Amino acid sequence: AVGAVGAVGAVGGGGVGGGVALVTGGTGLLGGLVARHLVSVYGVGEVVLVSRRGWGAPGVGGLVGELEGLGARVRVVACDVGDRGAVAELVGSVVGLSVVVHAAGVVDDGVVGSLDGGRLVGVLGPKALGAWYLHELTCGLDLSAFVLFSSAAGVLGNAGQGSYAAANGFLDALAVHRRAQGLPGVSIAWGFWEERS
Repeated sequence: AVGAVGAVGAVGGGGVGGGVALVTGGTGLLGGLVARHLVSVYGVGEVVLVSRRGWGAPGVGGLVGELEGLGARVRVVACDVGDRGAVAELVGSVVGLSVVVHAAGVVDDGVVGSLDGGRLVGVLGPKALGAWYLHELTCGLDLSAFVLFSSAAGVLGNAGQGSYAAANGFLDALAVHRRAQGLPGVSIAWGFWEERS
């Protein structure tokens, strides 16, 4: 995931060091990699790690200790980013928000005939709705970067990932929409690179 996290800094033009970075999916493998990179390479001094389980996520204590050891202040928040009210409360609680990285997502693979509405919503909620709510609730802020971690599945397709591909295609389109409005936005269609999750 080295290339993916390197792209985060390029989006901000090297100016992502000021302010607070909010990372959804922040306690997972990708979110943790991005958080480490923001702190160690770009000098971000405060990070809000967001996940559905918050402090209950595996390995979160070690990640927080590592980030604090690098000199960052870290807050861990349990939040369902597919819930607009919860995202509004989250965004409102972050003073000095400068960087948004949306790495949250759920995979629920299945052939098209098995994908009912409930399964589709379960995938679209954290990925697509979460991205939209973050966009909607931060578009009035002076962000230096708004980074969406999409997937190669949205570009190339992948067996059994129709709903996941659709959710990630939405992220790609949202980045285009933000750029058309003069807002920072990039969607990184990543896949398995150095570490599998």
